[in-house]
Amino acid sequence: MAYARGMSDMRFDRQMSDAEGLMWRLEKDPHLSSTFGTVTILDRAPDFDSLRRRLEHAVIAVPRLRQRVLPAPANVSPPVWVDDPEFSIDRHLRRIACPKPGTLRQVLDLSSLIVADPFDRTRPLWQFVVIEGMRGGKAALLAKMHHTITDGERGVELSLQYLDFERDAPEPPPPPEPDLVDDDDDDDDDEAPGAADTLFEFVSGSLRLPLGIARQVRELLADPTGLPDATSAAARSFQGVVSQLSDTEQARSPLWTARSLNRRVETARAPFRETKDAAKKLGGTLNTAFLTAAADAAANYHLRLGAPVETLRASMAVSTRTEESGANAFSLVRFLVPTGEMPIDERFRAITEITEAARSSSKNAGLDTLAAVASTLPTSLITRLARQQAQTVDFATSNVKGSPIPMYLAGAQLLEVYPIGPLAGVAFNLTLMSYLGSLDMALHIDTAAVTEPELLGECLGDAFSRLAKV
Repeated sequence: MAYARGMSDMRFDRQMSDAEGLMWRLEKDPHLSSTFGTVTILDRAPDFDSLRRRLEHAVIAVPRLRQRVLPAPANVSPPVWVDDPEFSIDRHLRRIACPKPGTLRQVLDLSSLIVADPFDRTRPLWQFVVIEGMRGGKAALLAKMHHTITDGERGVELSLQYLDFERDAPEPPPPPEPDLVDDDDDDDDDEAPGAADTLFEFVSGSLRLPLGIARQVRELLADPTGLPDATSAAARSFQGVVSQLSDTEQARSPLWTARSLNRRVETARAPFRETKDAAKKLGGTLNTAFLTAAADAAANYHLRLGAPVETLRASMAVSTRTEESGANAFSLVRFLVPTGEMPIDERFRAITEITEAARSSSKNAGLDTLAAVASTLPTSLITRLARQQAQTVDFATSNVKGSPIPMYLAGAQLLEVYPIGPLAGVAFNLTLMSYLGSLDMALHIDTAAVTEPELLGECLGDAFSRLAKV
């Protein structure tokens, strides 16, 4: 197999986008961490030396994997990525053994702890942990990555740098030397932009928002009715952002009111073809089926604990990727989902209408626009605003497409792939990865909110079973 695997089309800019800069700054509040992970179950332990050689190639092909973050002075512009002069693959690739009996539960508990640990911000923001000793000779790979490196969709493409399409794929050749930055084409990577350079960027207009925007944002947050009628696309975008920030209604769940840094991961699997066929029969998509199952599971969780609720507020990650997109290209859509007692096909049709309306209304309040406005505000203010917004959402969802054919990691076949999405202040995040005819899902749960995580996982499985029978 060739080892320059299509990465020429993957663009990684030196400067973070506004959205990436926002995710970076929000982590001043640990509840708003944007770190995500993936637990991959393997049919056997991978050849560790072979995996190490593959990753050595990956960090050459993807410069971002050997770069660290350098913030701008006073956060007046997004951070930049610079080469880590002390980069070592051994700081990012670990190998441990799972104690007996080597269950999936043990692997998930360990993985939730590792994903929750903050990254060393002076190093590249990723870590791989091979977990051996699982029952039946199996093993697992925990891949942990910061969202500023990439989103889920681009992360799947990135994984092709170390995954294979056959078990006995040929060994990669010795890794080439990394490309060096041409001093004539770029500034010194080891130095942050100076105050004079930053001021020049403001004056020259190379930053996206003028200094006066900060005062306007503060005034509009204090009195959103002061925004003039929208007469242009820019005005409508600004109005959408202000409207979103002004929505401070609390989340709807009477049970999921507390928040903490305690985590647990539950998993579920559903058949791809049966679920897709059921969605088509009901006049919708696989993504609608996924959201319906999530809402149905949340509804039955509340019902079984004696606290029925008519609606919950959910958020959904929506890809905005184009050919020109960088490492991250997504937006977040919020909407109320019906969680009262009803047949699952009725819930499906209601959610179809709700999500279509939410997608349309969110066009004027995309993550990039929101982040551009937030870039003018002090970190202390945007973290308070972000926590305030998180308190309006009960749960989050995300759907990532994976491979429909078998994949291999240094001689081991991938059996199951569970993506652990960031919580960012909500009760749980349900993220789905389709792989090899299966929908593999991880419930990333704040246990202060969802006090019966096993019950929620059981309700999710039940929801998919009933969907497949419509």
